[in-house]
Amino acid sequence: MQGATAVLDYLNELLAGELGARDQYFIHARMYEDWGYNKLFERINHEMEEETDHASDMIKRILMLGGTPKMVPSTLNIGTDVPSMLKSDLALELHVRDALKKGIRICEQEFDYVTRDLLLQQLRDTEEDHAHWLEQQLGLIELMGLQNYLQSQL
Repeated sequence: MQGATAVLDYLNELLAGELGARDQYFIHARMYEDWGYNKLFERINHEMEEETDHASDMIKRILMLGGTPKMVPSTLNIGTDVPSMLKSDLALELHVRDALKKGIRICEQEFDYVTRDLLLQQLRDTEEDHAHWLEQQLGLIELMGLQNYLQSQL
């Protein structure tokens, strides 16, 4: 089945974002693990696995539509401490959210409702799970103070 060029091109752009998110979460998770923040490690490692699943779904869809997946991740923004890592991950999720919305619009214009539904599910994950959790963590740091927050993540 041959997909619309606009959809395929944009799926590859989204794939780069998912691969970049996966890699950024992978590095951040290992940093948390190294520092002993086991709760943060578990959560961010889980996010890395979800981003991998998102990338896999996009790759499968690109292949089904007759395209070739471009496996080049987007630029990473690796933090140096817990707050900068959480902020960097939130900025990434907000960027992904906006990109998914644009992709949904392109799919609707091209009448590709199956791909649209795939992106809609990923948008739900991004808004209701990933970004929301990161916003909560930054809010907890503000309320509890950094030291208390970090102690709670051991």
